[in-house]
Amino acid sequence: MSRSNSVPSTPFEAHITDLSHDGRGVARIDGKTVFVSGGLLGEQVLARLRKRHRHFDEADVVEVIVPSPHRVEPRCRHFAHCSGCSLQHLDAESQIAAKQRVLSENFERIGKVSPQLWLPPLTGEPWGYRRKGRLSVRNVMKKGRVLVGFREEQNPRFVAEIQQCEVMHPALGPKVGLLADLLSGMDAVDTIPQIEFAAGDELMALVFRHMQPLSERDLAALTAFGQQHGLAIYLQPGGNSSVHPLWPENPRLAFRIASGDAAVADVELEFQPLDFVQVNADMNQRMMARTLELLDPQPTDRVLDLFCGLGNFTLPIARRVADVVGVEGEHGLVERAAQNAARNGIENARFHVANLFEDQRAADWARQPWDKLLLDPPRAGADKVLEYLPHKQTHRIVYVSCHPASLARDAGILVNQHGFKLKSAGVMDMFPHTAHVESIALFER
Repeated sequence: MSRSNSVPSTPFEAHITDLSHDGRGVARIDGKTVFVSGGLLGEQVLARLRKRHRHFDEADVVEVIVPSPHRVEPRCRHFAHCSGCSLQHLDAESQIAAKQRVLSENFERIGKVSPQLWLPPLTGEPWGYRRKGRLSVRNVMKKGRVLVGFREEQNPRFVAEIQQCEVMHPALGPKVGLLADLLSGMDAVDTIPQIEFAAGDELMALVFRHMQPLSERDLAALTAFGQQHGLAIYLQPGGNSSVHPLWPENPRLAFRIASGDAAVADVELEFQPLDFVQVNADMNQRMMARTLELLDPQPTDRVLDLFCGLGNFTLPIARRVADVVGVEGEHGLVERAAQNAARNGIENARFHVANLFEDQRAADWARQPWDKLLLDPPRAGADKVLEYLPHKQTHRIVYVSCHPASLARDAGILVNQHGFKLKSAGVMDMFPHTAHVESIALFER
């Protein structure tokens, strides 16, 4: 392959020797790594270079010469150009195996640790699972139409035009094209950049971000759309605090977490449409069951739940222990967590607002003795917390992770600096057909 700065258009053959962390095939051409979108491990493909970089190149599959035995036909007709999913062409078992391999390699390479036991992967329904997300909107004059969808796979600056989404919640997935039709007839078509969606157990909400005030005609069109399709319509004229319902007047978003124990009551959590909730409701339920199994809450336990959000873990734990405290950085989430506790009749759960990426060792909750600790941090992980926690009284930690590299780093800290053992770990397929790796780990000392 030429080494000039220009990108040659002539396709070249490549043998895919690995899958990258984002689901692309990995090949070596003239000693240089090439990430090949659409290529699977073991395949011989014809690819075309898309972009050069100093240490690697990017390419796209033009033709599969020798397919992988694990290649399947993507279910979604938009798969080739939509970035919403990257692994629909790989069978379900191989998707899970790839995610387990990523987690294992991160433990070994970054944390220098390995679990004593690998947990069986948690899996669920792979279609229609996504209950939360953001759709981009663009009125493209050259194409003469409005595009509504996720970003394009090959060029994230552009919006992929989609008519339906196979992984989106069924209340909205088949209707994405109808949103484009709706917007194309609105006065504000050029000033609505995005639509966020969020579904509770009984209601799907759409939040329309608009940069200019909406006309009466547009408000009527949005209301009619919501009424026709049974969707709650929210407007967002500014920041997150500006979100308010258009129709109905008082929509209620909520989801229930079943206890799985006849002696323990279920928990129901109300939320606002821009609040963080787990994207996959079915997997959230399965994850909760595994978390409780690993945490093994006892009636005398005192538990600290860090990065608690709405109380997704805190409140089910509270049903089983003496005392639980949840800590979260976003004031609105903490407020709603406390409201959810009261609504569920839970009196042994308390909540605090604190930036957990800053030193909180002087906080009252950080100085108290805790038997068990639950961590569910964002992608950055919990290394700042681990500078002052856990205390010596803490003998069990369950760590729920959305990023294997930060989990591996923090596992190394817990094992090498705090004297814990990595008893078990495993992946949870929260985002089927994507390369996203959600995982859980148990630490004991």
